[in-house]
Amino acid sequence: MDELDSEIVRLLQTDARQSNRELARRLGIAPSTCLERVRSLTRRGVIRGYHADIDLAALNRGVQALVSIQVRPLNRSVINTFKEFASGLPEVISVFVVAGGDDFLLHVGVRDLDHLHSFLLDRLSKRKEIAGFRTSVIFQQVRNPALSRLDDAAG
Repeated sequence: MDELDSEIVRLLQTDARQSNRELARRLGIAPSTCLERVRSLTRRGVIRGYHADIDLAALNRGVQALVSIQVRPLNRSVINTFKEFASGLPEVISVFVVAGGDDFLLHVGVRDLDHLHSFLLDRLSKRKEIAGFRTSVIFQQVRNPALSRLDDAAG
């Protein structure tokens, strides 16, 4: 990606609803050039889609938590089976397969603390492959809305 591609990505992360004409104006390039660059970024998989940022409370998910999970036996089959199971749960926002003391990190969103408790007891604790889990309730989240490409490490 060159500097123009990076700037296109930054601007689209900030506001993906802006028109091609507006994006081109902000970049100081022709709309046809801008459109071709955006199409190229999409074809190359840099731009994977356009998404709405939705308030989770509006979706009845006022309580969020991170659940760290250890599974046993630790093998590819167990990891893949649990990953598929967890990603299909309506409460789960994201599933991360991680290294270290835990094997998974689930980002969940639920109505309230009672529903979080029910999720942990009724959905997770009954799974035989789960050796243990810890839950951290999220009080606040700050997200960087526009990520930029990091420079390559020198030497």
